[in-house]
Amino acid sequence: MALASIPAVVLGSIAFTVFWMLAVFPAVPFLPVGRTAGSLLGAMLMVIFQVVSPEQAYASIDLPILGLLFGTMVVSIYLERAQMFKYLGRLLSWKSKGGRDLLCRVCLVSALASALFTNDTTCIVLTEFVLKLAKQHKLPAKPFLLALASSANIGSSATPIGNPQNLVIAVESKISFIKFFLGIFPAMLIGVVINVVILLGMFWKQLSSKEGEEQKMEVEVTEMEVNSHTFVPARMSHPPPVDSQEMNDVEKNDPRKDGSRQGCAQVSDMKRFLTKKEVFLKCSVYFVSIGMLIALLMGLNMSWTALTAALILVVIDFKDAGPCLDKVSYSLLVFFCGMFITVNGFNRTGIPSGFWNFMEPYSRINHVSGVTVLSIVILLLSNLASNVPTVLLLGAQVAKSAAAVSPKYEARSWLLLAFVSTVAGNLSLLGSAANLIVCEQARRSELHKYTLSFWEHIVFGLPSTLVVTAAGLPLIRA
Repeated sequence: MALASIPAVVLGSIAFTVFWMLAVFPAVPFLPVGRTAGSLLGAMLMVIFQVVSPEQAYASIDLPILGLLFGTMVVSIYLERAQMFKYLGRLLSWKSKGGRDLLCRVCLVSALASALFTNDTTCIVLTEFVLKLAKQHKLPAKPFLLALASSANIGSSATPIGNPQNLVIAVESKISFIKFFLGIFPAMLIGVVINVVILLGMFWKQLSSKEGEEQKMEVEVTEMEVNSHTFVPARMSHPPPVDSQEMNDVEKNDPRKDGSRQGCAQVSDMKRFLTKKEVFLKCSVYFVSIGMLIALLMGLNMSWTALTAALILVVIDFKDAGPCLDKVSYSLLVFFCGMFITVNGFNRTGIPSGFWNFMEPYSRINHVSGVTVLSIVILLLSNLASNVPTVLLLGAQVAKSAAAVSPKYEARSWLLLAFVSTVAGNLSLLGSAANLIVCEQARRSELHKYTLSFWEHIVFGLPSTLVVTAAGLPLIRA
């Protein structure tokens, strides 16, 4: 694609720069409006500057991606309310054999949960638990926070529903769920193992000592507190299970209790009814979620599969869906809408095409040197422009170039883009939303506060990203 007119190139670049600055630095002092507003501002400027027409702007919004993102978020919310993540948390602390064993468990559980329920969701619900677990074992929080965030990013690379950029790639490439999973899983698996080895190597002494930095905190954490950890205040919209103490209070305050056996029988019946209903709803959530995964593995349309699963859960809940749908990250959906328009406008300037035309001869996927150069470009752009915009900017160009070499390379180029752009999130603290979530959750924790700095992260993130990427690339198959 040739460069557009000079005014279109200049104005389109200005609009994209505004979007990029607010996406990477959402609290920039001169315009602290955040990522979502920055995305909409970039989209609006593209239309005002006439880089894209209003009709082209609306057409650039990818509804299948938004539908898949919305559906997976709703399913994750119901799984959280069914205490799925609480059970995963308990798995971490069950018969733990010390700090090193605990670190390995955090990495494995984080990677598995992220592949199935997205890396952001995993980090949101497990950060506080990991902090409590480290405190209980009198271990430093730093290695466990790094393990949680980095393993979540690596694990999420294995499936189309693991992170937003994989959703984009799966929809754009039309690669089936099972082919996507089988193509990246070996690279993801070796990546998790290497990540664990690097973490153990860097923090071996701290994990073997009981005199960790967290021991200085005044608040003691008991095993009961860890096991009874509540991730977020999320309740099912149906009545929660009633424990024995609550039922005793009901019995004491029941005006019908006059010594008659009828009042006691009614309270007992109510308790049994609520308990059975809660168990039924929890089992339904797990059954529907497993069914959704099976449908995805069978190659059914991913967007409609996720939406169908979400709506089935809403119907089974049999209550007003408002409390559940209120937890959906609509700001993320709006951010995607603005980003689609902004990136489409920037593509129309011809700058991304010109950049790729310059790099394409050195980035041929049928040569080791070409794969290396392409991976370096993806790593750098993913940290400079964020991974989702990088995928939107380069995806079609990389796939077209690979298909020109041989049709068999096209699918592999998409999978390579998915793996590298995801692992690139581990390079720096700003490289992934999951990193920022872990950092902010830990910093705002009332009882177990820990501040993970940019430099603390990059000392681990740089070697981990480079080694995991280099080891995983040869294992990617289409």
